[in-house]
Order: sequence, then structure tokens, then C-alpha cells
Amino acid sequence: MKKLWMIILITVVLTACGTASGNSMPEAMPEDFNFSVKFGVSSKNQVNTYTDTITKDLIANGTATADLTLTDEEMQDIYKKMREINIMEEKDLIPDTNCGQEPHTDDSWKITIKGETITHEWTESYCELTDDARKLYDLRQEIWQLVRSKDEYKQLPKAEGGYS
Repeated sequence: MKKLWMIILITVVLTACGTASGNSMPEAMPEDFNFSVKFGVSSKNQVNTYTDTITKDLIANGTATADLTLTDEEMQDIYKKMREINIMEEKDLIPDTNCGQEPHTDDSWKITIKGETITHEWTESYCELTDDARKLYDLRQEIWQLVRSKDEYKQLPKAEGGYS
């Protein structure tokens, strides 16, 4: 009987010490929330709230950078979307595939929340995206669409050329 109780006790302790599957991100956006995302061929495009800048890949003509501060409402909306995908947890970003493609885009994320900074990196060179990479891609597309609607972005030079 003592063995049975010992097994039950060990099982309860091990279960209680397992990793939490819930979202550890605070519901309210912390004061120190910031992010940067670099993306595109050679990761030349960037949205950076640490420095309040955006960088546009001009392809044949290098890059152009402009100052851009997102509003508190925009940051709140982005934080909410990051919380929905639990961006602070580890992600599965490498698919099981034998496919490769060139040129391809690479994404590099850096996010700070409550003093903790994490990074996520993934590439489209594998021809397909994991579910986690797709969520990051969709979020990045929403952020870039927001940036492209801003006057600061519209005043940047047009890109010339292309990638092959």
C-alpha cells in the first residue's frame, strides 16, 4: 500500500512540475514591449520599434530608412495578435522537407516583453512553412501592410530591379 501511495505522489509531483501549456504573456501590454522584424531577400526590410524606424529594400539601389513611431493603439493591436499566437513560446519553424528554392526570404524576429527578449528566425528556402512559421508570416504581413499605409513609408524611394 505504501508503494501505491508513493507512485501516486510521484505522479502528482511530476505532473504538477510539467511545462505549462497556457500563455505566459500578460494580458495588458507591458511598458517595455518592443519588437523588430527583418524580412525579405537578405532580410533587408525591417520594422523596428526599439529605434522607431523602418527600412525598405530598394533592391538595385540598396536600402532606405525612415523614422516611424507606431501609435499606442497600433502597438496594442500588434501585442494582442502576438499574444494570440503566444509569440514568447518556442516555435517549430523548420519543416520536414527535401525541397529548396532560390531566391528566398528570411525572417528574423526580436521581441521584448517584461524584460525578457526572445528571437525567432525562419526561412522560406524550404518551399513550405510550418504552422508556427505561417502565423509569424501572417503577423509580419499585417505589420508591413500597416507600415506601407503610413506617409513615412510612402515618401521612401521606389524599389528598382528584382531578384532572380
